[in-house]
Amino acid sequence: MALLTRYRDVRQRALALSQGYPALLAKAERVASIVATGVHGRRRAGQGETFWQYRNYNSTDAASQIDWRRSARGDQIFVRDNEWEAANSIYLWPDTRPGMVWGSDKNLPTKADRGRVLTLAIANLLMKAGERCALIGLQERARSGRVGYERLADVMMNAETDERALATDIPAHSRFVITSDFLDPIEDWRERLSRLSGRPVTGVLVQIIDPAEESFPYKGRLNMRLPIGGQKFLLGRAETAREEYQARLAEHNLNLANTAARLGWTLIRHRTDQPATTALNALYQALSGET
Repeated sequence: MALLTRYRDVRQRALALSQGYPALLAKAERVASIVATGVHGRRRAGQGETFWQYRNYNSTDAASQIDWRRSARGDQIFVRDNEWEAANSIYLWPDTRPGMVWGSDKNLPTKADRGRVLTLAIANLLMKAGERCALIGLQERARSGRVGYERLADVMMNAETDERALATDIPAHSRFVITSDFLDPIEDWRERLSRLSGRPVTGVLVQIIDPAEESFPYKGRLNMRLPIGGQKFLLGRAETAREEYQARLAEHNLNLANTAARLGWTLIRHRTDQPATTALNALYQALSGET
């Protein structure tokens, strides 16, 4: 019963969040008219019938790609590129691991629940527009439409995510949305994102942070517990650790931003005391190529 209640609550919030965007939904309808036949042409080289560009031949190109008529006009060998025509697939990974199941105030959502709401809301917008979405590691294929959204929502609320899913093979040129606090060691995230980028895959990282994780407002003796394993430890005079903690967090966030920029990912930072609409707006624009 508790799981069903939580499912209904998160789903209702996600639906309300996405439906509160008439401008975004209007744009989604325009995109849907383009992809109504299941083909979404993009200015990207790939398998299709529409000519895009000529470019110089290189050793990795197959001989069948050479446009001999164009090459015969001069001394260079040219390859003919067509547009990549395929329905876009967006893979979603909302982090629900133990470290995300926390909120510093009863009036704030946990980081995991805010990630779920944002994931369901962006899936709602995208799938209404004809885009295909799937939960990586939990669904074998990406789907679109109302039925696809219902299945995605059901799977999300009945399963927990695992970072090993990020190593799953997915189609090249897909896009990814990861919602997490990204507080794992930066080396772990560099490895995960580098592996995805090698597909090649790019996407959006939505870093969800509780306000107390930034301000560290604690004083005096503080009992703390590790999210994994539950090991407890005592921090004496918490206020004396604030400056060092904030410096380390700032360094970690800078490394994350540099890693995202180097690999071509978009990073959005969001605090749980801010409106979810702010993050959804930034996320939708990033996926629409407007940032």
